[in-house]
Amino acid sequence: MTRDVRAAVFRPDDERIDEAVELLDSLGADPVPDPMLAVEPTGETPAPGDYVVMTSKTGVELVAEWGWEPGDATLVAIGERTARAMREAGWEVDLVPDEYSSAGLVRALEADVADARVEVARSDHGSDVLTDGLADAGAEVHETVLYRLVRPAGSGESAELAAGGELDAVIFTSSLTVEHFLDAAADRGVREEAVAGLDDAVVGVIGEPTRETAESHGVAVDVVPENASFEALATETVEEAAPSYRE
Repeated sequence: MTRDVRAAVFRPDDERIDEAVELLDSLGADPVPDPMLAVEPTGETPAPGDYVVMTSKTGVELVAEWGWEPGDATLVAIGERTARAMREAGWEVDLVPDEYSSAGLVRALEADVADARVEVARSDHGSDVLTDGLADAGAEVHETVLYRLVRPAGSGESAELAAGGELDAVIFTSSLTVEHFLDAAADRGVREEAVAGLDDAVVGVIGEPTRETAESHGVAVDVVPENASFEALATETVEEAAPSYRE
C-alpha cells in the first residue's frame, strides 16, 4: 500500500504555484502550496546592449507589458520557459544555453562577448555567477533590476508542518525560497524545530547554489536533479520520498 507523499512547494502565488500543485497531484503526492515569493515590479526596462540576457518568464512578461522591444540586440534566454515567453511577446530568441543556469549562460556566451555590451535584466536576487562570469570573459556588463522578490505576508504554514514532523518532502526552487522558509519559521517561533523536521523529510533543491544555501543553514539536501527544471525536481523528490510508504 502507498500513502501519498505530503510535499511542500514554495513557488510564487501565480500560475506557477497552480502548475506545481497540478504536477504534484499527477505524481500522486499531497501538495502543500506555501508561496514564499511575491513579485514587486520596479518599472525599469533593459538598457540597450549588444546582447540582452533575460533570466525569467516574469521579467519578460513585465517588460513586454511596459512596451520594451529588444531592437537589434542578440536576445538570450536562460531556459525554454523564458524563451517561450519571449516568443509570445513577438521577439526572436537567438540563444538558449544547454544548461538552464547562470553558469550555463556564461559557458554559452563567454567565447563571443569580449568587448560587447551585455545587458542582464532580472530580479534583485540574481546570481553573481552570471555577471562576474561575463565580465571575466571581457564583456561590459550592465544589470537592470526589473522586479524585487519579497516574502508574502502570511507565508509559513509549511514551516509549522515541518516543525511538527508532518511533511514528507519539501521542494526548494531557489536560494531565496530556502531563506524565506526559514524566515517564516523564525517569525512563527519554530525555526529550530522546522530545520529538525526537515531532517526527517526528503529535501529537493533546484541546483548547486540552492544546495549550498540550504546546507549553510543546517538543512540537509537529499535531491539535486541533473536537469534543473521544476518538473525534474518535483518528480525526483517525490520518487525519493515515496518508497518510505511502500509495504
